[in-house]
Amino acid sequence: MSTHEGKPRPTQHDKAEFFSRLHRKGSCFVIPNPWDAGSARLLEHLGFQALASTGAGYAFSRGRSDLSLGAEDMLSHLAALAEATDLPVSADLQKGFGDSPDDAARTLAEAARTGIVGGSIEDASGDPQRPVYDIGLAAERIRAAADAARSLRFKFTLTARAENFLYGRPDLADTIRRLQAYQEAGADVLFAPGLQTKEEIRAVVQSVDRPVNVIMGLPGVSLTLPELEQLGVARVSVGASLARAAYGAMMRAAREILQSGSFGYVAEAIPGREINTIFAKRPG
Repeated sequence: MSTHEGKPRPTQHDKAEFFSRLHRKGSCFVIPNPWDAGSARLLEHLGFQALASTGAGYAFSRGRSDLSLGAEDMLSHLAALAEATDLPVSADLQKGFGDSPDDAARTLAEAARTGIVGGSIEDASGDPQRPVYDIGLAAERIRAAADAARSLRFKFTLTARAENFLYGRPDLADTIRRLQAYQEAGADVLFAPGLQTKEEIRAVVQSVDRPVNVIMGLPGVSLTLPELEQLGVARVSVGASLARAAYGAMMRAAREILQSGSFGYVAEAIPGREINTIFAKRPG
């Protein structure tokens, strides 16, 4: 077993048990979203307790748009993230890279072999005409993924995502019905990205019996962690917003060079000695 500063690295089982405990009732934690091994290492260094992948952020790092990468690319990325950090990693498994319940189950089983300890399956179909799956099929897909999770030798935390609000369907009642169906199908955590208000979040939290994940970092939402905790939220992710913040800083620096011929951006850059010291703690 490899070591980190003289200590054995946690096993996948260790990470899974710790990650599950983070969701205990009455707690609220932030699970930031790195997009590569370096950003994962930096977030671990800063003291976060768990990480979640971002499909969009990873696609941006490959010079691609969101949802343009296939399962093989994503599984390779997840293995690199899990190896880069001693923290538990939960994965953005998108729609399970297929439409059927079997696709969702197979994707979860394959992803579990990368070293991750949790993952999300969404109900967005990828079909512009019907962007969200029928609730019956969507629940069957979660049930199949939950069955696959239970067949593993460690506790895999399955998150079910209801995507209505991201696809121009701000129907809170239908979103709650979907989350309740996914809860019954075996999901451990429930997530409806795109909720905008305290009232929407409170309604979701009060309508289900599972931990609820809320995403921050989207335009138009400016709630704080204490406010979210007071609403009963268990977990807060930030999606691709950290990746977009990093790329935004790079583009502002590049524009300064092009437009002003100056290099003032370096005052905000992390010093080379500091980042080298962080990355030297354990081989990546």
